[in-house]
Amino acid sequence: MEIVPYEHKVQYYETDQMGIVHHSNYIRWFEEARVDFLDQVDMSYARMEEQGVICPVMSVECRYHSMTRFGESVRIYPRIERFNGIRLIVTYEVKDKETGELRCTGRSSHCYLDDKGRPVSLKHTCPEFYEIYKEAEGLTFSE
Repeated sequence: MEIVPYEHKVQYYETDQMGIVHHSNYIRWFEEARVDFLDQVDMSYARMEEQGVICPVMSVECRYHSMTRFGESVRIYPRIERFNGIRLIVTYEVKDKETGELRCTGRSSHCYLDDKGRPVSLKHTCPEFYEIYKEAEGLTFSE
């Protein structure tokens, strides 16, 4: 299975007075791209939550490489870097849609909790989800 990168067109409200994207928006874009990626592999947050599993963010980091401006579009490439059924690490590359120039890279770490907030192992509590995540680890993007 190949995955399509998430595309985002920069909105005016996401920029500062100079028309440059405010740094906080990249974190939002990471989440948008992660949700889209999980939808594409049939592992939506809604589906997990229906089964009583939530996947909160434990940490997020972002490294800025070049500026993104109002009116530009970017492609965001989320990848599963590591998954063991208890924790998930996703990396992100944000690239200019037209030039392919790297704008930003990032990483987020997550865990899995039941509906009472207790840690769970997907391998034991939701083996189907565990298999979907394992398969998604090596997926490539089609343009």
